[in-house]
Amino acid sequence: EFGRNTADLSDRENVQFHWIEVENVPEIWKRLEAVGLKTTEACGDCPRVVLGSPLAGESLDEVLDPTPAIDEIVRRYIGDPKYSNLPRKFKTAISGQQDVVHEINDIAFIGVNHPEHGPGLDLWVGGGLSTNPMLAQRVGAWIPLDEVPDVWEGVVSIFRDYGYRRLRAKARLKFLIKDWGIEKFREVLETEYLERPLIDGPAPEKPKRPIDHVGIQKTRNGHNAVGFAPIAGRVSGDILAQVADAAEKAGSDRIRFTPYQKLIILDVADETLEPLIADLDALGLPARPSHWRKNLMACSGIEFCKLSFAETRKRSQVLVPELEQRLADINSQLDVPITININGCPNSCARSQIADIGFKGQLVDDGEGNQVEGFQVHLGGSLGFDSAFGRKLRQHKVTSVEMGDYIDRVVRQFVKNRNEGERFAEWAVRADEGDLR
Repeated sequence: EFGRNTADLSDRENVQFHWIEVENVPEIWKRLEAVGLKTTEACGDCPRVVLGSPLAGESLDEVLDPTPAIDEIVRRYIGDPKYSNLPRKFKTAISGQQDVVHEINDIAFIGVNHPEHGPGLDLWVGGGLSTNPMLAQRVGAWIPLDEVPDVWEGVVSIFRDYGYRRLRAKARLKFLIKDWGIEKFREVLETEYLERPLIDGPAPEKPKRPIDHVGIQKTRNGHNAVGFAPIAGRVSGDILAQVADAAEKAGSDRIRFTPYQKLIILDVADETLEPLIADLDALGLPARPSHWRKNLMACSGIEFCKLSFAETRKRSQVLVPELEQRLADINSQLDVPITININGCPNSCARSQIADIGFKGQLVDDGEGNQVEGFQVHLGGSLGFDSAFGRKLRQHKVTSVEMGDYIDRVVRQFVKNRNEGERFAEWAVRADEGDLR
């Protein structure tokens, strides 16, 4: 009705509407708030939306359900003037399992079992990407669920009071922690803000692969969660309405977004599972998606972002079917995911540095002296297993029209030259440059 029937799912579990006319904003706010959705502090130098597990309270794999802590943080602090003028934005992730890309948030709490105290959360601080990417560091503290809001307030208060306000390019929390070191940060948190010591705790076990919740999985209530994949998060008002109808037909009234631009329908009984999957397939939203549809993300791109150098989401709609066709002959040999993240600029909203194959938009030379839309290539980034930003090859760039050719070429080199059981990121770090170009 208001956004030309276009909506984009972000990788922070948000939905974006475009082409909004200013006179319609109050009515949009009114309708969103009527169903429990708000835009408070959705942008600006403030605490942004708190990432939580799409299966919080339902997953058989989570250590605990942190939803009460998330709700309390939102109730106490979101919109509070004390925290609405920070040095820069402040991103939070809280989950009972490692499904919220916690290593690239300013603060994260991740479920972990303490050998003496039982289920709680492991505290991480100082993550972020953009032009100076840094991985979050463990504070080494085990936090009981009921203390998470207080610890969150302590960390954001340190950022407010000590963050580099006068240097906007270095005003994120990660720069403060880089300069201080994690030991000093913990000391200041304990002595100046919490006024008590934190409990030392163990690190969570590393996951075997990214937890994106695409597909079908059993949940605590004995029903099923069905995760499905629009290409790069691009949907429409019509599609979202039909998804809601399909969920209702299957007996569900709960749909959640994921940090990977996907959706999940909860509470699906066994007898309605396959009919729901068929309904989603008919909408072009497969719950058993191809390798490439499942593992591709993209930022808003030049279509909607003034910082972008390149088209991303529209290009993804063409690229995914192209890869499905071109690489069909080797799909059976791909027993590990290969993530492709497409970004229109260096800010890495779609996480180019932590993808197996990451594209960063810029103008490139087409070989004939013309500046055209293209990308710098990042290879071998990953989170979870051996978190790293991968590698860039000197002057390794592709034009937009060459993306399909390049992905086809490098994936075939991976299949040909990998060791048994080797992931793409592991291979890319050790591979010869010639195999990566």
